[in-house]
Amino acid sequence: MKRAAFVAGAVAAGAFGRAAGAQPALDVTRAARGIPGATGLVVRTMGNGPPIASLHAHERFPAASVIKLGIMAAVYRAYDAGTAHPRDRVRTRAEDLIGGSDVLAGSPAGRAWSLDALVKAMIHVSDNAASNTLITAFGMHAINAAMHTAGMTSSRLARHFADVVPPWKRSENVVTPADVANLLFEIERGAREGIPTIASPNSCRAMIDVMLGNDDATKIVRGLPPGTPCAHKTGEIDGTRNDAGIVDPFGDTPYVIVVLTRNVRDNSAANAGIAAITRRVDAALRKAG
Repeated sequence: MKRAAFVAGAVAAGAFGRAAGAQPALDVTRAARGIPGATGLVVRTMGNGPPIASLHAHERFPAASVIKLGIMAAVYRAYDAGTAHPRDRVRTRAEDLIGGSDVLAGSPAGRAWSLDALVKAMIHVSDNAASNTLITAFGMHAINAAMHTAGMTSSRLARHFADVVPPWKRSENVVTPADVANLLFEIERGAREGIPTIASPNSCRAMIDVMLGNDDATKIVRGLPPGTPCAHKTGEIDGTRNDAGIVDPFGDTPYVIVVLTRNVRDNSAANAGIAAITRRVDAALRKAG
């Protein structure tokens, strides 16, 4: 559905929510077995009921770049509070300029970037230098406080991103499937119902727009029918393949899907497994609808 239709149809969100809340539980354990490692997941429609699929939902998993959703939420909450503005410019530090930074690659220390450009680089192409610059600008304590306020009570940002993450540091930035699903649910609810949730309605819609620009189609997007909009964020470090998103966020029947992994022995199989879970979920919801 196009944005204009979404705005016009937002009035009907309550009716949809009741129907979605009645969805039966969905068994995705067979699809999850295709991932060679530990898997946690949550699938939620936009009703008030419990998740329609859940596996190890409250266990902590290495966040990888999925934690960048929490950083983004902290930035937009600052916009709402008037303590920051998208056009504000911050300067990079030499120690924040690392690999995995397609947008800021080659940028000299001390160059000024707008907050808007940094957030988009962080989400669209998972630019690590942009992420580090935002962590430095806002502060780890403030980002964790914003994540906690957004319901991510079992998640934690404890370090900047690095070129190499040794095994003993992979568990420092952690999230749970339930926490990430709650964040995305509240972003979609705020945008859809036009009410303040974890951010203002305008900020929720803006965050969805940013997430729709994510260019990684190897996991959730791979399992969706071609052309299905998905506002999401992926994450990858050694032994971990993650993806979390809102499928068809401006459509009639959006849903949230979060799949996190750890101790993965085959990265390609993990990506394919996340796609298989998505395919199973999407087919079931389309049939039920």
